[in-house]
Amino acid sequence: MLQSLLTWERDCRPMAGAPPTFSPAHLKQSLQKRCTQLSTMQAKSQRLSHTCKKDSASLEQSESLMNTLHTYTFPEAKNIIICGDIHGEFNSLIYKLCIQYQLTDTLLIVAGDCGFGFEKLGYYEQLFNRNSSRLSKSNNWIVMMRGNHDSPSFFSEEKISHQRFRTVPDYSVVQACGHNILCVGGAVSIDRTYRIEHDSRHSTSGAASYWEGEKPIFDEEALRNIGQRFKIDTVVTHTSPSFCELISKDGLSEWAARDSGLLADCDNERRTMDQIFEYLKVNNHPLEHWFYGHFHQSWSSCIDGVLFSMLDIMEFKELRPFIKCPPI
Repeated sequence: MLQSLLTWERDCRPMAGAPPTFSPAHLKQSLQKRCTQLSTMQAKSQRLSHTCKKDSASLEQSESLMNTLHTYTFPEAKNIIICGDIHGEFNSLIYKLCIQYQLTDTLLIVAGDCGFGFEKLGYYEQLFNRNSSRLSKSNNWIVMMRGNHDSPSFFSEEKISHQRFRTVPDYSVVQACGHNILCVGGAVSIDRTYRIEHDSRHSTSGAASYWEGEKPIFDEEALRNIGQRFKIDTVVTHTSPSFCELISKDGLSEWAARDSGLLADCDNERRTMDQIFEYLKVNNHPLEHWFYGHFHQSWSSCIDGVLFSMLDIMEFKELRPFIKCPPI
């Protein structure tokens, strides 16, 4: 009998290498643990997928932003000069820059009223070809933005796009000498009624002298996109904010007598500049300098911590390191 019990006990032991036996409770606990592990792995996978999608979207957004911004970099420039209206005197401008003042390694920005559109495109290409060697030997560059006496298409379409001689669209950012310079063109022609009457597209005589879309535009989206990549310290415009000189352009009242909407349009022009100024200040751009032309006089003053400079026709002014405006 004892022998039979021993044999039964031996036969009921698990054989070496045989799979272990589990109770229903043990199986349930094991399955729950495995499900928890799988759920954790799935959650990690979803988070990783979400992160990848987010990074991909961010990259696409960054690439899209790059495509919408107009930026121009001049790493070799050692000096920056801002120039007032030139009214088509391109040869005189280049002579003054390269020969008279003998400037080298210099970026020159023309603050509008360059004179583009009064002649066909080929005229300006020939003009550049005649002066290209002079700019190259001096290692100088000229960037031009629109005024009210320019065809806007020369700038919006960048019809002049040579390395050392180019037009740029509104809300372009020029980088040189550690500066981020915002360029916004446009202004109102106070003699627009006369120009329209004598423009070649409105009469049988005369040359092109007036273009629709001459006014400056406040583009908040462009400023917002710029602010995602740059901190603007310098602004170059054709006209000026309302709190700068000149308060009124010479001859305005006489022309307004013939143009009922002129005064309101001129007020809006200056308010557009006010909006740009306020946006940059509110959004903490380190604004130090603001240059403009248009009024054919010279003046400068510190206002609200910014040095404003009005440039006369063909006047050169160097962008120098900022000296804090004295307290009022």
